[in-house]
Amino acid sequence: MSTSPTAVLLEVEGAVATLTLNDAARRNAMTPEIGEALRERVAELRQRPDVRAVVLAGAGGAFSAGGDLQMLERLRRVSSEEARTFMLDFYARYLSVLELPVPTVAAVEGAAIGAGLCVALACDLCVVAEDAKLALNFVQLGLHPGMGATYFVPWRAGAQRGAELLLTGRRFDGREAVRLGLALEATPGSEVLARAHTLAAQVAANAPLATRALKRRLAPDRAALQRALEEEARFQAESYGSEDLDEGLAAAAARRAPVFQGR
Repeated sequence: MSTSPTAVLLEVEGAVATLTLNDAARRNAMTPEIGEALRERVAELRQRPDVRAVVLAGAGGAFSAGGDLQMLERLRRVSSEEARTFMLDFYARYLSVLELPVPTVAAVEGAAIGAGLCVALACDLCVVAEDAKLALNFVQLGLHPGMGATYFVPWRAGAQRGAELLLTGRRFDGREAVRLGLALEATPGSEVLARAHTLAAQVAANAPLATRALKRRLAPDRAALQRALEEEARFQAESYGSEDLDEGLAAAAARRAPVFQGR
């Protein structure tokens, strides 16, 4: 798949690289194309020994509004196996950030919803705007969580709080994200990117061999994460054939509360 060179921007200043999801008009909604562009930029950075830390951000004052609803509509028209296979590759494109050998810092402004928030949680550190609009709202759409949500959220917030966030799908802000353990610190929105860069520069100034080894030691359990992703892809594929998802998408489009029937 060929990707636009501007879908994900890459800038390097000193030892710190910045990757920016760049579809501000749609609040960086997660499409396969942007995911593939992110994977390509990650592959480039893996060949850059001069880069010692990476900041991940979103353009236009939003990190990511989550999964592209048009993509979800398309997946409703394919077989369950095709949807399952597609989702596993879709997850891999965005979670390629885990393949970076250096520490990553998510800079979360504005919206980080559903799968978009999961990508921020996959980073080693997360700086978030105090008034960020955060949610893991999969169930409110009639969709099983994906993008590693069932692994990352309990891993960061603990089993009980993680279950509550996923089961309710409720919205919360950056201040609460810090209290929950989902973010390191919350700052005014205008300061998020600068603070993330300062943090990344502090990390990059340390011994690179020790830092890379420490990143591997602190990393998620990749086998456990892969098991979670495989289960999520299977359950999401089942969700695509449900009337609940049809109702959830219709309610989201109409900005009304969904009425689910469990079918």
